[in-house]
Amino acid sequence: MKLGVLVESGDETRVAIVPNSIPKLIKQGFDVLVESGSGRSSHHADSEYEAKGATITTREQAIGCNLLVCIGPPDFSSLSEGQIVACVADPFRHPERVRQAMDSKVILMSMDMIPRRLSRAQAMDVNSSQDNLAGYKAVLMGASHVTKGIPMMTTSAGTVRPAKFVIMGSGVAGLQAIATAKRLGAIVYASDVRKSTAEQIESVGGRFIEVEGMDDFEDESGYAKPLTPEFIQKVNDTVCEVAADADVIVTTARIFGRPAPITVPASAVSEFRAGSVIVDMNADVGGNCELTSPGEVITTENGVTIVGITNLPGRLASTASMLYSNNLTTFVSSLVKEGEIVIDPDDDILFGAPEGSDFYVAGMGGVLVCMNGQIHEKQTRLAGVVE
Repeated sequence: MKLGVLVESGDETRVAIVPNSIPKLIKQGFDVLVESGSGRSSHHADSEYEAKGATITTREQAIGCNLLVCIGPPDFSSLSEGQIVACVADPFRHPERVRQAMDSKVILMSMDMIPRRLSRAQAMDVNSSQDNLAGYKAVLMGASHVTKGIPMMTTSAGTVRPAKFVIMGSGVAGLQAIATAKRLGAIVYASDVRKSTAEQIESVGGRFIEVEGMDDFEDESGYAKPLTPEFIQKVNDTVCEVAADADVIVTTARIFGRPAPITVPASAVSEFRAGSVIVDMNADVGGNCELTSPGEVITTENGVTIVGITNLPGRLASTASMLYSNNLTTFVSSLVKEGEIVIDPDDDILFGAPEGSDFYVAGMGGVLVCMNGQIHEKQTRLAGVVE
């Protein structure tokens, strides 16, 4: 079994496998081939990989391995039939990637499709590990752009009141953002369309913003459901009213497989006070703020700074790579049976829970998206998008 690690494309700073994971993979029976320079952006030298037992090689040799582990998808046209690729393909937003994998008859395993409610999946859940870091980094970026101190300070020159943070959304990223802002000394308000998150928000130091008529808008996969335009407007109005005098607003609302919902319209930004900062965690998928410019930090005419930096986990490349590597090493190890990679049709991680299970989700499989040139039969929701 040969496992290949590639230099990621574009401005990606993370690496899929870090040196400390190499001995675990070797123990499972893998020969690990690492393209030279793969870990440079995350501060892992080629020599570190070699010291742990990996082979440093060219891209041509690494990309020829029967299993490739990546952050983003490689060029599928350069792969051979039957090769396995484990990456974050985001197939609902990028159906063309699935079509390319099908054309090359590659076995595509998209790690963002992991059935997150399965207990066995938690150690493999790249969404949670990377979102957690993104929420942390978003608060730090907000704190670095705001022009005032965060905690309350009592000095001989006077008392500095604590900053007010508003976190929109309280999934994994939102809860980490709340906890981080609280640790910095801010007063933190937070919202979510899932009423059940109120207790979680309060447990990490936030104050829950309740909207009249709110219910538990969560689907069977554990993600927030799409809402009616009327209720979205009601939520936006309520939360933006609380955020009007905030110092930092962090938006985290992300709907699986869909563009990010607008939670901060331009009209609300025009009412925010000068010097406030909006950190849009979803600039890469359209943005939660109507005025976000993906990849940029801008300042509006009324003095509001909007941070639209994409790939927040990549701003913490060393830690993000370590966690992603742990996720993928656990996942890859689960595929090995007696020294061979086995695609077990009964594996809920690969194909989703069976019908009748408490964890079954109609139209959704697991991480295995396509093989033998076809989308897997359980991925009917995705098939409707791809076709």
